[in-house]
Amino acid sequence: MLGSGGSSGSSSPPSTYFQRPSLPANTIIRFVPQQTAWVVETMGKFNRILQPGLAILIPFLDRIAYVKSLKEAAMEIPSQSAITADNVTLELDGVLYTRVFDAYKASYGVEDAEYAISQLAQTTMRSEIGRLTLDHVLRERAALNTNITEAINEAARDWGVVCLRYEIRDIHAPDGVVAAMHRQVTAERSKRAEILDSEGQRQSAINIAEGRKQSVILASEALKSEQINIASGDAEAILVRAQATAKGIDAVAQSMREGQENARGAVSLSVAEKYVEAFGNLAKQGTAVVVPGNVGDMSGMIASAMAVYGKISESQAQAQAQKGIVDASQNQQPEEKKDQASNVTGKTDEVAKSVLQGFEETRRKR
Repeated sequence: MLGSGGSSGSSSPPSTYFQRPSLPANTIIRFVPQQTAWVVETMGKFNRILQPGLAILIPFLDRIAYVKSLKEAAMEIPSQSAITADNVTLELDGVLYTRVFDAYKASYGVEDAEYAISQLAQTTMRSEIGRLTLDHVLRERAALNTNITEAINEAARDWGVVCLRYEIRDIHAPDGVVAAMHRQVTAERSKRAEILDSEGQRQSAINIAEGRKQSVILASEALKSEQINIASGDAEAILVRAQATAKGIDAVAQSMREGQENARGAVSLSVAEKYVEAFGNLAKQGTAVVVPGNVGDMSGMIASAMAVYGKISESQAQAQAQKGIVDASQNQQPEEKKDQASNVTGKTDEVAKSVLQGFEETRRKR
């Protein structure tokens, strides 16, 4: 009775990929386990599906024809060959996770749902692999698994089974292809290393050039600041000297405006002395000496110096006349001029002696 029930009236059970488990016997009172569906036939016809818990069966009439587990089950897909789009033969195997959601369809919709799904998974995997190249197969395994799962669910919906996910476990490529892939990876990594090395050298050269540029800029800015400071110092020194000279000139002009004849005479005498002193310095310094044409005439040189003094005195006298100097001061001018002339004569003698002494020293050196 159990043998005939297991075959549903046929003389011998069909040969399937999966071994069907033994069926429970009708003992009138049965306890159905959790997450299990028992399909009951009455006189060879589908009657009902027993739910987990207590179940009462009619002896000799009811028979437990199919037992379906409602748990998620993992099926191993055996290794198989597949050819990629670029004609590379691969050996692949995987794992398929399924679950029965309708015990009636799983029992009467297909002879052996597990075997049918296993075969469908293999054919679907071959079909999906044939659409992709080797690089895409290795890179897009997640997308490949999703496509296989969707293709299996589309066909297995009528069998009361749903495919939850499919995972490719191992991919075996020919040895020549694996060696070529290893060489490719090695070359790619060598290329990256050389690129990184060249980028490092390039960045190093850029950094060195930037450093030199900044150094030159900072040095030029420092030189600029130094020159600005020196120029500012020179300008301030010139300004101070000019102010001091201006104050001295103002003092001399003030004294001359106040009619101090002694000051005017001293200025005239100073001009004559500097005139003669310049020629004395030319004779003492340097190897090349520039002298006037009448250097032998000492009295002429002294007379030239005194001529400067005389012109200065005349210009001063004219300035005093234009200002309307009082007659009393005009009466005193001859006497003062005489004294001044005597002073100038004494100064002139001293200047002449100084000039003669300078030329005598120069002659001895030669």
